[in-house]
Amino acid sequence: MNERDERIVGVGPRGDAGAQRGGGTSERSEVGQRFPAGDPVTAAELLAAVRAAPTGGPLTVGDDRVVEFLVAFARRLLRPAVARRYPELASLGFFLRRGELAAALARVAEEPGHLRFPRGLVFHVPPANVDTIFVYSWALAALAGNANVVRISSRSAGAADAVLDALNETLADAHPAVRQTQRMVTYGRDDAVTGVLSAAADLRVIWGGDASVGDLRRHPLAPHARDVTFPDRSSFAVIDVAGWWAADEARRDAVAVGLYNDAYWFDQAACSSPRAVYWVGTVRETPDAQADLLARLRRVLDDRRPEVDAAMAVQKRVATYGLALTGVATGVRFDGNDLATVDLADPADLPRRWLGVGTFPQARVDTLADVAPVVVRRDQTVTHFGFDPAQLVAFARAVGGAGIDRLVPIGEALTFAAVWDGFDLLREFTRITTITTR
Repeated sequence: MNERDERIVGVGPRGDAGAQRGGGTSERSEVGQRFPAGDPVTAAELLAAVRAAPTGGPLTVGDDRVVEFLVAFARRLLRPAVARRYPELASLGFFLRRGELAAALARVAEEPGHLRFPRGLVFHVPPANVDTIFVYSWALAALAGNANVVRISSRSAGAADAVLDALNETLADAHPAVRQTQRMVTYGRDDAVTGVLSAAADLRVIWGGDASVGDLRRHPLAPHARDVTFPDRSSFAVIDVAGWWAADEARRDAVAVGLYNDAYWFDQAACSSPRAVYWVGTVRETPDAQADLLARLRRVLDDRRPEVDAAMAVQKRVATYGLALTGVATGVRFDGNDLATVDLADPADLPRRWLGVGTFPQARVDTLADVAPVVVRRDQTVTHFGFDPAQLVAFARAVGGAGIDRLVPIGEALTFAAVWDGFDLLREFTRITTITTR
């Protein structure tokens, strides 16, 4: 989940999400232990600890010791006080419920002649700007029975700190094997530590922008190891005008709330947050539908009051008026600092870079199929409203794998799933041993 803008949040080779230059040697460099909380240690000490045989024997795929820990952790996230303050953590808590974990494990159940095992040690490097994504990545890798080292940005705060507090609280009643095999750490600009952790990993998971992925790949892996990467991605929404007017008032209000959740959490910088809206309908009916949605979104904004600081407000104006100056946009409208709309001159000219939270380029097309030629490999999530399943399947087939990894209803853009960016993560986090008999 990606890029807000490197100059603003520091994601990339100059920020915490990528491998950092400087530092010294790994023998002298230390990492701060955030989970389990503890004194700083060297990278060598960290690796020795997670590689040691855990109490009760090695972890296995779907290990009960890990499942019980994750379920107990989820209960803490779903406490009303936590969920009210950080609603994104409620989504994480639901993701980690026992039933959800069982359903995920069912997809990697062993078959006759195919045994499934953990990969070994997984090194995760999540982005700083989406400060809970590391938990999903780590939880699935742990569920698959792996030892894990997660690098957490020193700039992470708020929800990330709440997660770490809950994790450390949950350890009190957890099996010792969890403490022995799982680590979340923070360290500064230190290539030596990143190099040591990369070389030791059986799998490296990199979340962040293209620059972050490239920078991390400077550090070689062992010959048998490989990367799972989540580089720069972009997403958009599609709304059927006829479907919009067919919906009742409550349903349209719910879509406005869903669009708010999709876009305003994480400042519209998450890879799955919609950064544009395509309206499928007639020239006559579309403007009224657009105005109706924006009026409902305005009411949500007045109620939720998202913070948009002065720097971001300036960034939005520079970015949107820049689109007008270059002819990409035919109109730009601001409704306060928290909402801006941009009329695109050509539906094919979809701006994929981050324009600032609450910025929605819009375009009208006659049919959903007209959007298919616009799609590129970078496009990840399409949030939708008003289309039936057959229309969505036909659209996906028209795209033909050129891009788009998921189509979900508006309001579910940020709902994480075990299949993400086209990767079935539990399968990526495991390996198969085949047995053939005569």
